[in-house]
Formats: sequence, C-alpha cells, structure tokens
Amino acid sequence: MILKRIAFRKTWSMVLIALMFCFLIQGFGAAVSKAHAAVGSKTMVGYWHNSDNGSGFIRLRDVSPKFDVVNVAFAEPAAGATNGTIGFTPYNYTEADFKADVAFLQSQGKKVLISIGGANGQVQLASAQARDNFVASVTAIIEKYGFDGLDVDFEGHSLYLNAGDSDFKHPTTPVIVNLISALRTINDHFGTESFYLTMAPETFFVQLGYSFYGGSCISCDNRAGAYLPVIDATRDILDWLQVQNYNSGPITGLDDQFHNMGTADFHVAMADMVLTGFPVAKNLNRFFSGLRPDQVVLGLPANANAGGGFTSVSEVHKALDALIKGVQLPGYTMRGNAGGYPDFRGLMTWSINWDRFNQFEFSNSHRAYLDGLSPPVPDSVPPTAPSNVIVTSQTATSVSLSWSASTDNVGVAGYTVSYGTGSVTVSGTSAVIGGLTPNTSYRFTVTARDAAGNLSPGMRQVTCRQAP
Repeated sequence: MILKRIAFRKTWSMVLIALMFCFLIQGFGAAVSKAHAAVGSKTMVGYWHNSDNGSGFIRLRDVSPKFDVVNVAFAEPAAGATNGTIGFTPYNYTEADFKADVAFLQSQGKKVLISIGGANGQVQLASAQARDNFVASVTAIIEKYGFDGLDVDFEGHSLYLNAGDSDFKHPTTPVIVNLISALRTINDHFGTESFYLTMAPETFFVQLGYSFYGGSCISCDNRAGAYLPVIDATRDILDWLQVQNYNSGPITGLDDQFHNMGTADFHVAMADMVLTGFPVAKNLNRFFSGLRPDQVVLGLPANANAGGGFTSVSEVHKALDALIKGVQLPGYTMRGNAGGYPDFRGLMTWSINWDRFNQFEFSNSHRAYLDGLSPPVPDSVPPTAPSNVIVTSQTATSVSLSWSASTDNVGVAGYTVSYGTGSVTVSGTSAVIGGLTPNTSYRFTVTARDAAGNLSPGMRQVTCRQAP
C-alpha cells in the first residue's frame, strides 16, 4: 500500500567514452535500493479510454498533466465471465508504442494502473480455477506493460451475495471470497510498498449496504452492499476507494434521508458514510468501520456526456470545502468529523477523454482547487539516471547517443550531455554530438534534470574510438 510516501530517488548518470570500437566498461557508481514513487497527498485520478466511444482517442503521452494517476480502462474477460482469464490489447497502438507511452507518463511522475471490469466487463470468480486464472492473467498484464497497479471496477453482476451470507467480515459467497484471495495474492506478488490497489464500485455496492445487505435481506437485490466484504478484507492494502458518485439512484445517508446525485449534499453524504462507517443493514452488530481519509476519493463524471449526476464545479468545491475544511453544508452535517478531513485524498473522474472533450474544465478547475489547499512542497528529489545508454551511430566527427528515460517524483525536464568543455541540452532520450576531432577520445556524461534543477549523479562507462 502506498500511503503518504516520499519517494527518495537514488540516481545515476551515464558516462560514455567515445572511441571507434565500442566495448562496455563496468564503471558503476554505488548501488542503491529501488525507490517507490509517491502520489501527491491531493490526488486527481482519471480513466483513459482504451477505445473510442465518441469522446475521442487520446495518446497516453497527451493526457492532461493535471492528472496524477491514469487508469487504463479496461482489461476485460478473455474467455467469458466465469473463466477468470483477463485479456488486454491496447487500442489504436502498437504494443511497443503503448509501453513507451506508459513509461513516458511514469517518467513524468505519474502512475498508470490497469482497470479491470467496467460496464461491459463482468467478472465472476466463482471457482478456485477462475481465481487462479484471474491471478495469472492479471499478473502477466501488469508485468508485460509495466503498470503500477490494479484498479478493480467490477460492475453489473460480477459481485453478489448468496442467501444467508449476512456477515460481511466473514463472507462465504465464492465470488467474494475468491476475489479477496486473488487481490491479496496479486498484491503479495508485487509487494505492498510498490503496488497500487484501488477500487471504483458504484454506490449500489457500498453505501446502499447501510439500508440493505444482499446476503441478509429477503426481497432486496442480492448485490446490495456486495463490495463491503471485499473492501473490509483488503483495507490494509487498499490505497484508495473511489466510489462512482454518478449513475446512481437516491441513496440514504447517515441522516436517514435520501440524497440525490449531482449536488454537494450527495457527495458529502456518500463520502461521510465511508469515512465514518455504518451498521450494515442497520444491524449494530455488523458495523463497517470507516476508512482513513487518505483512502477516500470522490468519483465524478467529467461532463454531462460521461454519466448521470454531472456536478458543477462550484458544487464540487462546496463538497470539498465541507469534507476537507469542515465548512458544513446547510442540507447535510457530517457525522464523522464536522471539522473536516485535511488528509482527504482527492478526486476521480470518468474520464480523461470526456474531460478533453469538455475543454479540460474538470482537470483545470479541480487541479487549481486541490493545489490551492496548501503551499507546494519544495522538490529536492533528483531524477533517476538514464539507463541503457548506447552509441547508435558514429562518423569521424560525430557520435549519436540514445538512452532509456529517467523517472522523477514530479517530472523529468530534460537531459544534459557533457563532454570535455562542451555540452548539449536535449528534451528527449537521444542526442547527436557533432564537431568532434577524428581519432580522438571523448568522455560523454548524460545527466537527467527536473524542473527544480535537481540533477542525477553517478556514472557508467562505454568506450569507442573516433575514426581517423
């Protein structure tokens, strides 16, 4: 679980000695342990369409920089709803280009997660074999494309509760038990400190559980509150919960009043339930404990095309004022902490594509609000070093170099290639150094830098000789 971490980035620079016949010299700086990047305390998450539904296709590298986390939507069942095997093919991309764009976002300090499910991606892990297929296929997708974690967006009939499964702390329904097991197995494989786990259920599967619970009610839908046992069993490894506060019917809040989507009252009432906790099906012996504030994100549509319940910028900011600053609303008073939650995590939207379609109203307006909550923290963390530095071509008077991108907690601004008394500054991951003297040795140092001026130290050497 990645919580309030500061990413201490130990870094390397690359040094190349250019001579004509290239061979690798193992000259390394001191070895460092792998660091883990952190998402800012006020986080904005956006879903990126792995399709074109009329909102327009966007390359990952062209996503608005206002987003901290990009959820690729979606990976879906590859062999039916009950087999458990998940598949993913990048839309309108070659595999190599997609991987490169994921790496590009990560080099800018962003996190890229694979989201599973969605409205058309029903997944039911009703058997141990389905669970094992799910674990194997999801793990393979994450490793293949270099995703930072997993977002669980099970909708429709993916989750339900069998009759008599009334205790959310000790579930017995196979699709619930197997999903919990699968998520913990995947998390253990990658390691809690380097893996993001998030969830995006609908209100029906979470807050409705205050009024009805699918395993104990007689006539209600058996999916009511069905996410609650999954959330509760993974709360120690869950980075955040981003309930979809849209496409929802009226939901009863902790004030025992109905709240309708699209208003500040609705968002505050829904968030208050998962922050404060509530008795499931109003049974005081079955109390769902609240999550930490940094584990809670408001889920919103980016515009009216994206889903029912679009909320104006002003209403969203009223809701955030109540949740973060404690500026209570006339129509709803928070039950948990009327003074607000300064550590409240932030916002999620469906979607990045609809945000661009709507002239970036969501990302621009809400990023400005979140950034204004506290002064920016000075950036003193240097980038990681470029890796895989190679000589791609050379002449008697020039050398062409390339390298793999560095990463940074905020973003890499560019690279400086130094040699003798000269240097070249570039924004990308390659450079051509001209004006060299034939039959002469040169030492090239490739250093990454960020916008704050932090540079990557260290070195590695490669040797070549210029043609006479």
